[in-house]
Amino acid sequence: MEISEDYLSTNKELWNKRTGVHVTSDFYDVPGFLNGNTSLKEIELQLLGNVSGQNILHLQCHFGQDSLSLARMGANVTGIDLSDAAIQQANALTKQLQLENNARFICCDLYSAPAHLTGSFDRVFTSYGTIGWLPDLDKWATVINHFLKPGGDFIMVDFHPVLWMLDDQFQKIAYDYFNTETIIEETTGTYTDRSSNIRNKSYSWNHPLSDIITALLARGLQLQVFQEFNYSPYNCFPNTVEKEGRFYIRGLEEKLPMVYAFKFFKP
Repeated sequence: MEISEDYLSTNKELWNKRTGVHVTSDFYDVPGFLNGNTSLKEIELQLLGNVSGQNILHLQCHFGQDSLSLARMGANVTGIDLSDAAIQQANALTKQLQLENNARFICCDLYSAPAHLTGSFDRVFTSYGTIGWLPDLDKWATVINHFLKPGGDFIMVDFHPVLWMLDDQFQKIAYDYFNTETIIEETTGTYTDRSSNIRNKSYSWNHPLSDIITALLARGLQLQVFQEFNYSPYNCFPNTVEKEGRFYIRGLEEKLPMVYAFKFFKP
């Protein structure tokens, strides 16, 4: 599978544009966040447990809300993200919340993180809409293993790869479940505002669960928890219905896997 050399710069441009819309959106509710609301959801909170005093590396952290939510819980957090606009916003939020002693942010693509960051962590964390932007899961798993202390764990929550098979309106199967090709699209709008005038090319990849698990197992990590959920905690898809804060695809309520969660242990 050939990968275009400009996928990083193209996707960075996309996420820089999205960040400008996201920080003022109701979806991310920055005023509520600054007022004390956590951005973390029940699924990941249960896996994370008590994080007080832990050193956590948060991969693909966007503009830092989840990282700062962890810092508020007593963790020492390092967030990395490709988008310099997102990291700028993360640093601004850190300053507003006076969490400079507990949180720091680094702008780099995930694969180059070992060149930008030293040390190891009690936990590595990533969540919701992350690995679809990465072409090579073996390199991804290598980075996770590189930063994870022996005795530490890797926690991941993400949207289920079955969802990425479906077209934008969730009416029919449009993409392969398996990672057979680079998906190159001209995107318009963003999941917080589909009418936004953002237009940008994007590069993404579908990764089946078997590839994700195998990449991590091959690094010697041990799978401890694997969960699947029939709802999304975020209203980030079109054509959804809500039941008690959980979001389902209309007409397919509780029939589709929408989120999965892992916990891997490093011996």
